[in-house]
Amino acid sequence: MSKTEMQHTIKAVSKRTGLTPHVIRIWEKRYGAVVPSRNKTNRRFYSDEEVERLLLLREAVSRGHSISSVAQLPSENLQKLVRKAMPTHAELVATPQDKAQHLIEKATEAVRQLDSLEFEKVLTEAAVELGNQGLLQRFVGPLAYHLGELWRTGSITAAHEHFATAAIRVFLGKGTRSFVADQNAPGLIVATPSGQLHELGAVMAAAAATNVGWMVTYLGTGLPPAEIAGAALQNGAKAVALSIVYPEDDPNLAAELKSLRKYLPHEVKILVGGRAVEGYKEVLNQIGAIRTRDINDFAEQLDLLRGSLNARKS
Repeated sequence: MSKTEMQHTIKAVSKRTGLTPHVIRIWEKRYGAVVPSRNKTNRRFYSDEEVERLLLLREAVSRGHSISSVAQLPSENLQKLVRKAMPTHAELVATPQDKAQHLIEKATEAVRQLDSLEFEKVLTEAAVELGNQGLLQRFVGPLAYHLGELWRTGSITAAHEHFATAAIRVFLGKGTRSFVADQNAPGLIVATPSGQLHELGAVMAAAAATNVGWMVTYLGTGLPPAEIAGAALQNGAKAVALSIVYPEDDPNLAAELKSLRKYLPHEVKILVGGRAVEGYKEVLNQIGAIRTRDINDFAEQLDLLRGSLNARKS
């Protein structure tokens, strides 16, 4: 395809590849991953080959390769690379130079110092190196777990954890603005129930759901069941996602979850994730909730649910 035939705008490419315009521009400028053409007003346009190349790069990054190591590979080599089996978690953890682990260490130090500029710099680096899903799965998720452990042991204070959560919420919000769901996208309510004040899991769920094409309404933390159900009914949501992190033995939460199920229409699904989920397994089974293991499983469950909704329409 000649340069004059390039016609994909960066917004269209972002929608097709799942990469934010910000990440695409950095992959282009910093690593020379693609070279789009520009019109007289300096607007970027990408060929089909460049869109395909960005898809291959996104896949390679999601499998653990840093963008710096694959950006200059020929597309044929990228195709061979992404066909290989994804490395196991043990292999990734055992690799000392693993980029995600290095970034987590840098981010943790920035949180200890309450250094907002450095923390945002690390978040940007992680987004560029790991891609959207890699950012959530390999960086934000493990970082949230690590910070939670530091808070539990008294190594950091609640202020540090809130600092990190607020910065990540803003950063992920910026990154998902380019993923504008179409009018027919199913609606999802994201929140934490009463007594659950740890927000980061819910923030990650909202970002992941937006990335895979859901229309997300984010309510925040510590909401009673009537308010969550009311928002779902008002927005015509097809599902409600809850994050349950701490505490793991809240004596009031079982009743809250049962009330939520009672207030919601039967067809509205409830998805629940977070490190404390197993502590509430019995009541979650009773209300027919879908338990998710991690952010990747959450996204997969949303895809399955969306598929079943589309099947009902046809």
